[in-house]
Amino acid sequence: MNQTVSPETKLPAVDPVTTEVIGSALQTIVEEMGKAIVRAAYSANIKERQDCSTVIFDVEGRTLAQAERIPVHLGSLLGIADYVLKNCDLSTVEPGDVFVGNDAHTGGGTHLNDIVFLEPVFFEGEIVAWVTNLAHHSDFVDRGHAHIFQEGLRIPPIRLYRKGVLQQDIMDLILLNCQVRHERINDFRAQMAANRLGVQRYQALCQKYGKEIVAAAGVEVLNYADRKTRAGIARIPDGIYEHSCRFDSNLVEEVMDLKVKIEVRGDEIFFDLAGNPDQVRAPINMVMTATLATVYFAVKALVDPDIPANSGFHRAIHVTAPEGSLFNAVAPAAVYSRTDPGQRLVDLIFAALSQAIPEEVCAACTGGGLLTFSGTHPRTGRFYVYNEMCGGSMGGRAHIDGLDGVQVHTTNTANIPIEALEYEHPVMVERYELVQDSGGPGKFRGGMTLRRKVKVLDHTATISAGGTNAVIAPWGLFGGQDGTTTNVELGEGVAPLKRRAGIVGAGQTVAMVASSGGGYGDPKERDRDLVRKDLREGRISAKAARDIYGLDI
Repeated sequence: MNQTVSPETKLPAVDPVTTEVIGSALQTIVEEMGKAIVRAAYSANIKERQDCSTVIFDVEGRTLAQAERIPVHLGSLLGIADYVLKNCDLSTVEPGDVFVGNDAHTGGGTHLNDIVFLEPVFFEGEIVAWVTNLAHHSDFVDRGHAHIFQEGLRIPPIRLYRKGVLQQDIMDLILLNCQVRHERINDFRAQMAANRLGVQRYQALCQKYGKEIVAAAGVEVLNYADRKTRAGIARIPDGIYEHSCRFDSNLVEEVMDLKVKIEVRGDEIFFDLAGNPDQVRAPINMVMTATLATVYFAVKALVDPDIPANSGFHRAIHVTAPEGSLFNAVAPAAVYSRTDPGQRLVDLIFAALSQAIPEEVCAACTGGGLLTFSGTHPRTGRFYVYNEMCGGSMGGRAHIDGLDGVQVHTTNTANIPIEALEYEHPVMVERYELVQDSGGPGKFRGGMTLRRKVKVLDHTATISAGGTNAVIAPWGLFGGQDGTTTNVELGEGVAPLKRRAGIVGAGQTVAMVASSGGGYGDPKERDRDLVRKDLREGRISAKAARDIYGLDI
């Protein structure tokens, strides 16, 4: 019978130097695993946008190290580890077994495109840890999103490999439900390579230091993160902080009211998400693990970005949300666009805590815009999917402008370079540019957003284009003005989109202009030299310099 090494059993003492060395090694392992996926991946979404994440869990399912990649992915990674440990007889788990999962309601996912691979690490006949990775697979397109059964193939955590042997019938079932089969096969291989690398690296640590010392160091790393987190929270004045906002998405007709209530009590922080809308018949619902990952990101960004991203960091953070609500959805809620409300939740948290720590927050940021093209490639005859979370910009901060042309908060993927995009897919990027006057005016302005205009070549494509902030712009703080709204620009001849989707013919274009970050502080207080610099560099127009900032031109 296989056994596990539990961090809660009697472990040897470990000195701080050894703890630091092993803790750094664990972080290096997850970063190297992430690089392995990117380098070995086949699809542009993973090898170019780097839409993937990696984590090491201890035998209790606690996060020991998380790569600095996509914060919201933690929700999916937590889900599969928790599910396997609670529902699988570990005595049946063998070296080389690999679990795969993606379902948001049975463990292993926050939306179906994020497919997770979980593999145990054995050393001297015992499970000593779990290595895990997730990659977003650009598949399951042109679907309905009223409930999760319409969104793609649901995979509960099951063994894809047993003793290192691929279970071909399971793989065949998965691939039969995928629209871009050749990409999935090769991306799965990249994920497997990353996990095997993680297993080897962790085993090497155990070989060098002994599994008990490595386990003891893991416990100390968690405790260090806990202490560091509590020290950061303790610097926030005790009190109750609240904020509410209006929220729009292309996926629902109505504009919603969102709210957060935060209580800081000593060295702990409590988030109450009661009073938010019920889950909806649209894909903007968040399961609880996705909400937790979002809140964890916000706290880390505000309290101390250098806190290790592990389960020790989570101990002082408490989140409640009613079951069946937008932030704690239950089956069969659709979840594909769960980052739509998630991005706004981060802004809500920042705005609420701006009352207590104004120097640490930024104004509201882009909600982003998701642009997806799919169809039959005219050269290869294969079905393709081009998926792009278009960057917008960051809100202004207490002492510096927001960043231009970036994704923010929990998404954090790269763009697909034009050269790679045009090589892979039958489209052409006609414009990719920063948009003048788009950043929210302020003493420190929001960043400039991006316009990405794409032409379809030699075929007819199905498109999906939309996102948040088409109605309500990201807000400014402390007298800063709002940013700009999301805009989808349809080229000549393109029929109006219905809800989110439409058809684009050969030679026709669609451009996405994501929303931009709000400003921080009164624009009239902006340094005159900075206004002149913005004007000189084309970031703002002469009209804005004169009318908004009061520059005498």
